[in-house]
Amino acid sequence: MPGTCVIGLQWGDEAKGKVVDLMTSRFDVVVRYQGGANAGHTVVVGDQVYKLHHIPSGILNAGVMNVITPGVVLNPPTILQEIDGLIARGVPVEKNLMISDRAHAVMPWHMLEDRVLNSSDVQGENIGTTLRGIGPCYRDKVGRTHAIRMGDLLRSDLRDQIERIVEAKRAWLSAVLADTDELEVDEIYKKYHGYAERLRPYVGDTTNYLLDAVEAGKKLLFEGAQGALLDIDHGTYPFVTSSN
Repeated sequence: MPGTCVIGLQWGDEAKGKVVDLMTSRFDVVVRYQGGANAGHTVVVGDQVYKLHHIPSGILNAGVMNVITPGVVLNPPTILQEIDGLIARGVPVEKNLMISDRAHAVMPWHMLEDRVLNSSDVQGENIGTTLRGIGPCYRDKVGRTHAIRMGDLLRSDLRDQIERIVEAKRAWLSAVLADTDELEVDEIYKKYHGYAERLRPYVGDTTNYLLDAVEAGKKLLFEGAQGALLDIDHGTYPFVTSSN
């Protein structure tokens, strides 16, 4: 397969975004395949500084398609802020970004759970998460029953899904938090339905898109997030991130 992967070999901050930006002109597609908004890739173009958390660093090259695959967990308001910021600076995001409908969405209860879990000791130390709900979202992805994917945000039964999950989350969170009032079903539905409609033009079947790209002989550049020593299996466990 005509693919190249940029992976950090330490705990992140190895200038992966800069390397991807330097290499992008030689590729047709840049793929972000894991992690979430806990990643931060900084790219400098001339006197302009771009800070990207979700969107692949190849977005700054107008001739390259940028794909976010199912392995990524997405915070809808955060990626919308990135999209709006890039468009405001003249970056052609509309035609150069695709988000998997199978990527999981970080929801408000994930941030609450992260706060609770981060306050617990692990071997006498704080686990030290970014408090962005990444770990709880991955946990729900694996658990399957309380997960919402980007495609689900576009479904007509979204409110029913949110209501069912909020009921279950409140049952657990109320045992450790005095106040779970911020998990209000109608408010969450209104916000995330709005986010979904704004993201609709970008959401699609990235798996088939990438398979077609490979068959067409296109060159793919895979942009890793974090680093090998933060890998859930091979890193300094338990002080790692939640993805490979």
